[in-house]
Amino acid sequence: MFSFLALLAEAQPQMESTAPPWATLVPLIGIGLLMFLFMGRNSRKQESERQAMVNSMQKGHKVLTNGGIYGTVVSVSDTEDEVVVKVDDNVRLKMIKGSILRNLTREEETKAAKEKK
Repeated sequence: MFSFLALLAEAQPQMESTAPPWATLVPLIGIGLLMFLFMGRNSRKQESERQAMVNSMQKGHKVLTNGGIYGTVVSVSDTEDEVVVKVDDNVRLKMIKGSILRNLTREEETKAAKEKK
Protein backbone atom coordinates (compact mmCIF):
# COMPACT_ATOMS: atom_id res chain seq x y z
CA MET A 1 0.00 0.00 0.00
CA PHE A 2 2.83 2.38 0.83
CA SER A 3 4.53 1.67 -2.48
CA PHE A 4 1.27 2.55 -4.26
CA LEU A 5 1.14 5.90 -2.43
CA ALA A 6 4.78 6.56 -3.28
CA LEU A 7 4.09 5.84 -6.96
CA LEU A 8 1.01 8.04 -6.89
CA ALA A 9 3.00 10.89 -5.35
CA GLU A 10 5.70 10.56 -7.97
CA ALA A 11 3.18 10.45 -10.81
CA GLN A 12 1.60 13.81 -9.95
CA PRO A 13 3.38 16.80 -11.43
CA GLN A 14 4.88 19.23 -8.92
CA MET A 15 3.57 22.74 -9.26
CA GLU A 16 5.78 25.62 -8.32
CA SER A 17 4.31 27.98 -5.76
CA THR A 18 4.03 31.62 -6.71
CA ALA A 19 2.99 32.71 -3.22
CA PRO A 20 5.59 34.07 -0.83
CA PRO A 21 6.61 31.80 2.07
CA TRP A 22 4.99 34.00 4.72
CA ALA A 23 1.58 33.66 3.03
CA THR A 24 1.06 30.25 4.64
CA LEU A 25 1.31 31.86 8.09
CA VAL A 26 -1.48 34.39 7.50
CA PRO A 27 -4.38 31.92 8.03
CA LEU A 28 -2.72 30.50 11.15
CA ILE A 29 -2.29 33.97 12.63
CA GLY A 30 -5.92 34.77 11.82
CA ILE A 31 -7.17 31.62 13.53
CA GLY A 32 -4.99 32.33 16.57
CA LEU A 33 -6.33 35.88 16.79
CA LEU A 34 -9.95 34.68 16.62
CA MET A 35 -9.33 32.10 19.35
CA PHE A 36 -7.74 34.77 21.55
CA LEU A 37 -10.69 37.13 21.10
CA PHE A 38 -13.34 34.48 21.87
CA MET A 39 -11.48 33.18 24.91
CA GLY A 40 -11.00 36.70 26.26
CA ARG A 41 -14.66 37.52 25.85
CA ASN A 42 -15.68 34.33 27.65
CA SER A 43 -13.36 34.98 30.59
CA ARG A 44 -14.59 38.58 30.93
CA LYS A 45 -18.18 37.33 30.98
CA GLN A 46 -17.39 34.75 33.69
CA GLU A 47 -15.55 37.35 35.77
CA SER A 48 -18.47 39.81 35.56
CA GLU A 49 -20.91 37.06 36.62
CA ARG A 50 -18.65 36.15 39.53
CA GLN A 51 -18.33 39.80 40.59
CA ALA A 52 -22.12 40.18 40.53
CA MET A 53 -22.43 37.07 42.72
CA VAL A 54 -19.95 38.45 45.25
CA ASN A 55 -21.68 41.84 45.34
CA SER A 56 -25.11 40.26 45.89
CA MET A 57 -23.98 38.27 48.94
CA GLN A 58 -26.10 38.90 52.03
CA LYS A 59 -26.34 37.72 55.60
CA GLY A 60 -27.81 34.21 55.81
CA HIS A 61 -26.70 33.03 52.35
CA LYS A 62 -25.13 29.60 52.10
CA VAL A 63 -21.79 29.70 50.29
CA LEU A 64 -18.94 27.49 49.13
CA THR A 65 -15.37 28.81 49.46
CA ASN A 66 -12.42 28.19 47.16
CA GLY A 67 -11.04 25.87 49.84
CA GLY A 68 -14.12 23.64 49.64
CA ILE A 69 -15.66 24.84 52.91
CA TYR A 70 -19.45 25.14 53.13
CA GLY A 71 -20.80 27.83 55.41
CA THR A 72 -23.37 30.52 56.07
CA VAL A 73 -22.62 34.23 55.73
CA VAL A 74 -22.82 35.97 59.11
CA SER A 75 -21.77 39.47 58.05
CA VAL A 76 -20.64 41.28 54.93
CA SER A 77 -18.47 44.38 55.11
CA ASP A 78 -19.39 47.05 52.57
CA THR A 79 -16.37 49.26 53.19
CA GLU A 80 -13.80 46.47 53.29
CA ASP A 81 -13.49 43.37 51.14
CA GLU A 82 -14.33 41.02 54.02
CA VAL A 83 -17.01 38.51 54.88
CA VAL A 84 -17.53 36.38 57.99
CA VAL A 85 -18.70 32.82 57.33
CA LYS A 86 -20.13 30.52 60.00
CA VAL A 87 -18.84 27.03 59.35
CA ASP A 88 -20.06 25.20 62.47
CA ASP A 89 -21.29 26.03 65.97
CA ASN A 90 -18.86 28.58 67.47
CA VAL A 91 -16.64 28.45 64.35
CA ARG A 92 -16.52 31.60 62.24
CA LEU A 93 -14.04 32.38 59.51
CA LYS A 94 -13.15 35.90 58.41
CA MET A 95 -12.14 35.93 54.75
CA ILE A 96 -12.03 38.13 51.70
CA LYS A 97 -15.01 38.19 49.34
CA GLY A 98 -12.88 36.87 46.48
CA SER A 99 -12.46 33.55 48.28
CA ILE A 100 -16.16 32.76 47.88
CA LEU A 101 -16.55 30.40 44.93
CA ARG A 102 -20.33 29.91 44.79
CA ASN A 103 -23.39 31.45 46.39
CA LEU A 104 -25.57 28.36 46.85
CA THR A 105 -28.64 30.30 48.00
CA ARG A 106 -28.70 32.43 44.82
CA GLU A 107 -28.18 29.33 42.68
CA GLU A 108 -31.16 27.62 44.31
CA GLU A 109 -33.31 30.75 43.84
CA THR A 110 -32.35 30.95 40.17
CA LYS A 111 -33.04 27.27 39.64
CA ALA A 112 -36.47 27.55 41.31
CA ALA A 113 -37.34 30.59 39.17
CA LYS A 114 -36.40 28.73 35.96
CA GLU A 115 -38.48 25.72 36.95
CA LYS A 116 -41.44 27.96 37.75
CA LYS A 117 -41.43 29.40 34.24
